[in-house]
Amino acid sequence: MLMTSTALMNLVLLAACCQVAASPTEPPAVEPARKAAAAVPETGSRLEVVAGFVETRRMPSPQATQAAAADTRHCYAISNTTIATHDRRTGRLVATATAPGTQHLNSGFFHEGKLYCAHSNYPAMPHESDIRVFDPATGSLQVFHRFPDPPGSLVWCLHHEGNWWCCFAWYGEDNARSLLVEYADGGLDRERRRFRFPDEVVADFDGMSASGGIWQGETLLASHHHFPVLYRLALPGPEAGGREPPALDLVETLACPFPGQGIASDPVTGGLVGIDRTTREIVLARPLRQPPCCEAAPRSRRALLEEALEEAR
Repeated sequence: MLMTSTALMNLVLLAACCQVAASPTEPPAVEPARKAAAAVPETGSRLEVVAGFVETRRMPSPQATQAAAADTRHCYAISNTTIATHDRRTGRLVATATAPGTQHLNSGFFHEGKLYCAHSNYPAMPHESDIRVFDPATGSLQVFHRFPDPPGSLVWCLHHEGNWWCCFAWYGEDNARSLLVEYADGGLDRERRRFRFPDEVVADFDGMSASGGIWQGETLLASHHHFPVLYRLALPGPEAGGREPPALDLVETLACPFPGQGIASDPVTGGLVGIDRTTREIVLARPLRQPPCCEAAPRSRRALLEEALEEAR
């Protein structure tokens, strides 16, 4: 086997690194995320809570009572009846939008440049639910879809992998009836499947339901109504049995700076945006670590050395 001088030098250096790693050294510095994990704040949750997201910025908004959303230029605060647009650089209020008949807006989700908001007649009964779409370019807020017989009060809607996913909430003694529904064929007229929330999460809802949600890779982050936690949930496997509909799987419970309510992804930072309704502020946050589904196992120096040898052959 012939080896170039460059390849030989790389092998020598890599072998030296392996030898150094084998000798006693000072312990590595603790990563900031690990430090934060050791000091998870009190959340009120009964579940084991780990560090998840840390606050990076706040932006005052009187409309920050139900949810928040963001695009590259603006942050949006959502109240029962109004969507407020703020310049994300300065925090300045740019505009507000509402429409006749708007009663109870909830979480907002950006899809193809427009903000799709869950809307209902909560707390009135029987349930009436629809999706309203806000166009930032025109400032209009219009009904996008009405559910003729909703299985609860619509609190959030998402478009994921070609289909709509909608969460319908129940409260009080009936909060176990809260559902996540996937609709078929890219529309909202035919259900494809339903999921309920895990029993331990329902018990932790404190009589309420999942106020917000976003997809993050193959898992779903659902927010509490008033606890500063996020539940990372996964779809159950095909072998899942038990009562119907099947329950989502709880992966972990994360601390966050949002005391409940609707959340959304931040396309600028890759983090999240939510609200603090007690202070009427939009809150931006970044993750302290990658989700379990995205964490890659570290490659050993031995594996790197073997790869270098293979490339040199």
